Amino acid sequence: MPRVRKGATTRQSRKRIMKDARGYRGATGRTYRLAKEARVNALVNARIGRKLKKRQYRGLWIIRLNAACRQRGIRYSQFINGLKKAGIALNRKMLSEIAIFDAKGFDTLVEKAQAAL
Repeated sequence: MPRVRKGATTRQSRKRIMKDARGYRGATGRTYRLAKEARVNALVNARIGRKLKKRQYRGLWIIRLNAACRQRGIRYSQFINGLKKAGIALNRKMLSEIAIFDAKGFDTLVEKAQAAL
């Protein structure tokens, strides 16, 4: 049985990795061995970045809500507690959008939260 020659497959694999490493600085963008390692690190960091982005957006929404609540004379924690007691289930993203674009609607939410407390 003849031995299998993997020239085309190996070349395609290397080309794929080098294509991913295009734009990396220095030898990591030009040499296969370093590009392989840099690609792994880049994929790891990309996953970490995707998780961090969610965390940072939630923090931004909370900061916006806190500022909007303080303007109306209530603390953020009291506002969220009042909404839960009032049975209003809106996530922080929607609450911050309401606070920015619909001030009257947010005022009514604050009143309901204060009434539930």
